[in-house]
Amino acid sequence: MTLPAYFETGAGSTAVLLLHGVGGGRAIWSDGASGTASAIAHGGFRAVAIDFPGYGDSAGTPTLGALVQAVLDMVQHLGAERTVLLGHSMGGMVAQEVAARAPHLVSGLVLACTSAAFGKADGAWQAQFIAERLAPLDSGMGMAGVADKLVPSLVSPQAPAAALKIARDIIAQVPEATYRVALPAIAAFDRREALASIRVPTLLLAAEHDRTAPPEVMQRIAARVPGSEYLCLPGAGHIANVEAPAAFNAAVVAFLRRQFPDA
Repeated sequence: MTLPAYFETGAGSTAVLLLHGVGGGRAIWSDGASGTASAIAHGGFRAVAIDFPGYGDSAGTPTLGALVQAVLDMVQHLGAERTVLLGHSMGGMVAQEVAARAPHLVSGLVLACTSAAFGKADGAWQAQFIAERLAPLDSGMGMAGVADKLVPSLVSPQAPAAALKIARDIIAQVPEATYRVALPAIAAFDRREALASIRVPTLLLAAEHDRTAPPEVMQRIAARVPGSEYLCLPGAGHIANVEAPAAFNAAVVAFLRRQFPDA
């Protein structure tokens, strides 16, 4: 078993595994970005943030199977009494996939700004999505070009400059080869039929100005997950954890305290 690169903070019998998006890395959860790991630790929980395969300091290729295996390996390594998966965007898809494949290992879910499906992998919308996201790479602009083009669409109209810089810096550090593999992996994702089988406490965390996973998409997921909670963060876009970290982190910690009070 080769573990993904990770950092952890806090303690407790409930571990919260933080799963980043396609343009992210474990740094997205650090104090220099969203501060989510520290907020969870201060809330009385054990926070663990990983780099998916191909990201940051983790070797490998980010196929969906590899992403899922990295989470399974980490859960086994941690050996926590309870494990909650907090996934943002692509990380939320991986969390759903893990919950479907190994439900006995998942005690709770926080699905943030994510979707249960991108539809058919060979569909026109999916092909256009991938082409648009890869266009800066195909034109030789590199991941810095991807970041410059993409970040404005991931935030609200009022996003502070500091949030834009954080997002740009993190996206620019993603290896080009990783990004080219990860995009098709999530475009082929579809776990809509598994939503009704989720039987653990689940929070659907949406953002008002999210154009990638709009609030209405998140509401439809919530309607299909028995007993789930839904919350929409006002004034934030897709990277709500970076743009509105205080509200994002407060929502996560409040959910954890409600559902796992003996952590």
